[in-house]
Amino acid sequence: MSLSREPAAIRGFTWRLLKWQALLLLSVGATQAARRTFDRLLARHPDDRFALAGRAHLLATHGEPEAAMRDYGELVRLHPEDSAAAWFNLAYLLDEAGRCEEAEAGFRRALALDPRLDRAWYGLGLSLIRMRRLDEAVDALRRNTELQPMSPYGWYQLARVHVDRDEPQEATRIIRHLKGFEPQVAAQLERETGLAA
Repeated sequence: MSLSREPAAIRGFTWRLLKWQALLLLSVGATQAARRTFDRLLARHPDDRFALAGRAHLLATHGEPEAAMRDYGELVRLHPEDSAAAWFNLAYLLDEAGRCEEAEAGFRRALALDPRLDRAWYGLGLSLIRMRRLDEAVDALRRNTELQPMSPYGWYQLARVHVDRDEPQEATRIIRHLKGFEPQVAAQLERETGLAA
């Protein structure tokens, strides 16, 4: 019996069974078996969000970024309006591959779907830094620090951009701010920039 002729109840049961099998395999660290399960799920349901995202994540974390980008690309193609996390993951991999302009577009698409996705603001900031668009990077990193005020990563990058823009007073202000909750990061910035707060 072909998949198209299989009764809907059986198709639904098989999908749930494969989904739970993949989750169980992931929970015990059997990533290769989980990947095979995702492959089986996608053979039966090629547009399945769960399977595409799961397999893409496995591919990305196991050193296959090109294959992961293909799966994330397919995921955002099939589900463009409700895939902020997938757009972020695709953009992250594109940025890692040095494809900054494509990464920027992906981060912006993720942010259009979820403006509070702090990781996407951070990723956008990094892509803009790599493209030497520092004014825009400042805006993106400021938004990241507004959403994640206690995370040192956005603050660190923002201070570095201010140094690159020859704005030592702004970088010093950030170093002073970081001393209040991340003194090691503040000390690192002082060493790297020669600024003291």
